[in-house]
Amino acid sequence: MKFTLSWLKEHLDTKATLAEVRDTLTMLGLEVEGITNPAEALKGFVVGYVVEAIQHPNADRLRVCKVDTGTGTIVQVVCGAPNARAGMKGIFAPPGSYIPGTDLHLKVGKIRGEESNGMLCSSRELQLGDDHSGIIDLAPEAVIGQPAAEALGLDDAVIEIKVTPNRGDCLGVHGIARDLAAAGLGTLKLVKADAVEGGYASPIKWTHGYEAKPDSPCPIVVGRHFRGIKNGPSPDWLQRRLKAIGLRPISALVDITNLVTFDLNRPLHVFDAGKLAGDLVMRQAREGEQILALDGKTYTLDPTISVIADSKGVHGVGGIMGGEDTGVRDDTTEVFLEAAYFQPIGIAASGRKLGILSDARYRNERGIDPESCLWGAEVATRLILELCGGEASEITRSGVMPNWQRSFTLRPDRVKTLTGIDVPGADTASILGKLGFKVDGQGPWTAAVPSWRPDIVGEADLVEEVTRVWGFDKIPTTSLPRLSATSKPVRDPIQRRVPQARRALGARGMNEAVTWSFLPYKKAERFGGGQPDLRLLNSIDATLDTMRPSILPNLIEAATRNEARGLSDPALFEVGPQYKDASPTGQRTVAAGLRHNMAVPRNWAGPARTVDAFDAKADALAVLASIGAPVENMSAQAGAPDWYHPGRSGAIKLGDRVMAHFGELHPEITAAADLKGPVAAFEVFLDAPPPPKAKATKARPKLVLSAFQPVERDFAFLVDAAIEAEKIARAARNADKALIAGARVFDLYAGKGVPEGKKSIAIAVTLQPVERTLTDAEIEAVSTKIVAAVVKATGAVLRG
Repeated sequence: MKFTLSWLKEHLDTKATLAEVRDTLTMLGLEVEGITNPAEALKGFVVGYVVEAIQHPNADRLRVCKVDTGTGTIVQVVCGAPNARAGMKGIFAPPGSYIPGTDLHLKVGKIRGEESNGMLCSSRELQLGDDHSGIIDLAPEAVIGQPAAEALGLDDAVIEIKVTPNRGDCLGVHGIARDLAAAGLGTLKLVKADAVEGGYASPIKWTHGYEAKPDSPCPIVVGRHFRGIKNGPSPDWLQRRLKAIGLRPISALVDITNLVTFDLNRPLHVFDAGKLAGDLVMRQAREGEQILALDGKTYTLDPTISVIADSKGVHGVGGIMGGEDTGVRDDTTEVFLEAAYFQPIGIAASGRKLGILSDARYRNERGIDPESCLWGAEVATRLILELCGGEASEITRSGVMPNWQRSFTLRPDRVKTLTGIDVPGADTASILGKLGFKVDGQGPWTAAVPSWRPDIVGEADLVEEVTRVWGFDKIPTTSLPRLSATSKPVRDPIQRRVPQARRALGARGMNEAVTWSFLPYKKAERFGGGQPDLRLLNSIDATLDTMRPSILPNLIEAATRNEARGLSDPALFEVGPQYKDASPTGQRTVAAGLRHNMAVPRNWAGPARTVDAFDAKADALAVLASIGAPVENMSAQAGAPDWYHPGRSGAIKLGDRVMAHFGELHPEITAAADLKGPVAAFEVFLDAPPPPKAKATKARPKLVLSAFQPVERDFAFLVDAAIEAEKIARAARNADKALIAGARVFDLYAGKGVPEGKKSIAIAVTLQPVERTLTDAEIEAVSTKIVAAVVKATGAVLRG
């Protein structure tokens, strides 16, 4: 909603400054989005008087002008405008001025040998219009040296506010002034809406196509006929007012309806009465009826849409837009005025269905004052008679007034109990009275709601009205009571796993990505999703129609974009949700990532290599270790989903519970994504590892740094090809937990000398004595335990 400061002061008797108006509006809940002052762009421009204008000696189309700028000196200006002449007054821009229409900073210069010390400006050069045929020709009464903004009527600040959907009454300047007056910023001026006596019976009557009731689509409509009028350009003051808020002046009749709309929040429409066939009827459209609207588009209607029609057809979409066929023109001499009240819900539904955005719809669907049908017609009548002349008929109306009357009781203590502000009772009643409520009683009060406030539906709304006018800034700041002597963590251990995982993967050189939580249905199907309960009914994109069953598809797409832009070795991760089903337990928090192409680029220290499943496994284990999961008790086994490579992938498990998946992606997935080179990926389920215990069940072992040198022994076992190496290493570690510090696989062999279906796996076991150096006998005893444990767990045979 836009308006000028001078426009506001026509409704508000105030001496408040622009800054005071701005601050008070925001306090009242009418947030100021911006203030523009056209005078700023014209600073330094003044009214100049052309004393002399002679032909340029060296150019046929130029004139040398002597300009009086009111400073006591005559300035020479070279001008190419055909209308430049002695005796005229125009807008003079001195050297150093910025010309917005041409993006030019003026300098003193010579044009064809004649010095020019400024410029006489056209409308387009000042961005005041499209006219560039000549310089601005001011009226003779313009004062020489007067600031240009003042002479052009552009010295008025334009204020733009954000109006919330419930405050339709503030879509008119008068409603805004009412709020400011209630806040103590002045006195509200009354609207001049005295009845105008008609001189004849209206030849056009209003009727309804259905029984008009208070809850009808259009309960009441008022109209008036005018004859002998003269349409044409509206007066300068009206054009300037509309231009200031971004509206294009059209003609006096149309400009009057726009003025009343923005001034009083009373949408109106005028029909060319000579183009109507008999009386007008408010009815619902018939199936398939069409109308050529004022926006130049043809709309097909249905019975849910309210229309204004005569015996020939539809001439207006009720409360939204009029028709082109009966629109007023410059030669219009008789018109018929419409002022109606429409049910807001019907207007909103019709507007959405037709896709029409108009100032009338914007106001009607938020709810206007139903009483304005009567006084709005009188206001418009006075303006039409004043600006267009002619004669007005008697009022014609049809229907009944909606039941807008209602009252609510406000208890004296409710403002304080609901907001914490102690507003004196006299001020409470005064505020409501200034806002238009009729208040009875000394507390409790009975407040009758005014017709322009359909949003007031209870006592709490009355409290809000008093509070916002009194000042939300007066609500006391009260700290919440402390529930314990020390602050408790905001996040529980499970919630802390998300930032822990992010830090771990960032430390490993990966870049975090944030992608959509949905993806195309076909991709969801390939990654184990696509269930009907995960399809989106109203997706932001026709292709992004399914909640993601895995984060990996979106990361793959991101890697493809990176490769297309020359970043061929991306390492990306994301920590976020993925969805198994629509149940409360169907969402899981996952840390997923991928590495593409080269894991080690070419370098002087060794050969380059591409990523593989072990890179993904290392990333997954790093995440699990960072969140405090018992990594030492986990094992890597087969069993990754089918979007991983069947022979180069696995699952990290704790017992039978899956903690993570890792491996190279399936070749068909990388090929479909047009990724060149292998892709190693992982998915760590952050909610899978058990949470840490609240209390230790036994004393925690102390960390002991041994002074004795560790001993390492190698063992080679012959096992079935299907046995996992991790199983052998784990069995060895568990043979003597007090003495064995670690076990790792360092060799795998299958081939000559090894029976078919078998493989040789070698492990290095580290023994760490704590109390004394180990003897050979003790080392042999531990070695025997290790061999026995591995044999028992895997059926292995120790190689000689």
